[in-house]
Amino acid sequence: MRPAARVEAAIQLLDEIIIAARDNGSAADNLASAFFKARRYAGSKDRRAIRELVWNAIRRFGERPETGRCAMVAMADGDDELAACFDGSQYGPAIITPDEPRAKEGFIPQWIDNKLPKFINQEEKQALLNRAPLDLRVNISRTNKADVLAFLDNAESVGDHAIRLPTNSAITQLPLYRDGMIEIQDFGSQLIIDACGDVEGKKILDLCAGAGGKTLALFDKILIAQAGEIVASDVNRARLSKIAERQARLMQVAPHDKSLDTIRKILLNPGKEVDMLSEFSNSFDIVLVDAPCSGSGTWRRNPETRWRLNPERLEQVKRQQARVLDIAAQMTKKGGFILYAVCSILEEEGLEQVKKFISCNGNWKVDNIDVDFGRNIGDGKILTPYHDSCDGFFYARLEKL
Repeated sequence: MRPAARVEAAIQLLDEIIIAARDNGSAADNLASAFFKARRYAGSKDRRAIRELVWNAIRRFGERPETGRCAMVAMADGDDELAACFDGSQYGPAIITPDEPRAKEGFIPQWIDNKLPKFINQEEKQALLNRAPLDLRVNISRTNKADVLAFLDNAESVGDHAIRLPTNSAITQLPLYRDGMIEIQDFGSQLIIDACGDVEGKKILDLCAGAGGKTLALFDKILIAQAGEIVASDVNRARLSKIAERQARLMQVAPHDKSLDTIRKILLNPGKEVDMLSEFSNSFDIVLVDAPCSGSGTWRRNPETRWRLNPERLEQVKRQQARVLDIAAQMTKKGGFILYAVCSILEEEGLEQVKKFISCNGNWKVDNIDVDFGRNIGDGKILTPYHDSCDGFFYARLEKL
């Protein structure tokens, strides 16, 4: 494809992503996969160039552009090589006119920017949109970090069991991955597991387990301790069903092996969670709540989510967070604790939720977390890409009296 044709293709893909973000449609990655599948004539270099143009635009403009063209035109204003591709040729974009609309500059929508903690300066904001590396978790029940590091090129040790590789490193076909020695997991998610503390002999509920990344990290520790119990629950069948496959890889057993029952998986019906978990009321030592959130801490991985978020959506996830905390409280035993986490750096979803929960529940207190990562923010801690070199998170530990 000629450079002009690549730019026109990028504009078309951006249009699809903008519409999907506006209408709560498919994720950008899924749209890109379908886009290129329908255009088999685009070679690997073409696809790579088009994706780079599109994702550069997504990262550059915090406010959702009206069209893909107005985003690409705004980028072309400061890029002569890109501007030259607007040549009006066949398969290329029309020539740029001086008065046509441009996308609004700015990394973060102003209404979101106003909600960030005051210490999030311009460098912090920029880091929220930088491309994320590939982080791995070493499954300590299977191997050790030194052996994994010896096998991988360009690998960096970043935590007790975390290894970092360059962005877009391909690892899923490596024997280390196939044999369950490593798992893909952001360093921040691994730190959330560390904040759960000692798991030996503990009964644990991962209430919003999703595809089980944190469930399996906790289970890996239980395997080492040879004592403990874990339950994983979620309302999303597709995501929850992935746990068994990942657990089978970790344990190196068949997908339907009985040993997979060592993690009990419970699909919950929205609105009926408490009834479906009633047998566990007041019984868990640790309830991990990785709550639904705005995802502001994961913009470097999913920058288009800025275009999907609006005040109404934020209020919706805040209501979900409060409700999930209420469910978790009913499952926690006296002396046990909730580890509340959100992959968001907005105070409304983290610090304010904790304040509200404590004020409404007299038999709970904040349990100070004795860890050396993150920064204190009220009764919790916050992780950010700039300060902690990981996805953004808020987390706090709440003890039941």
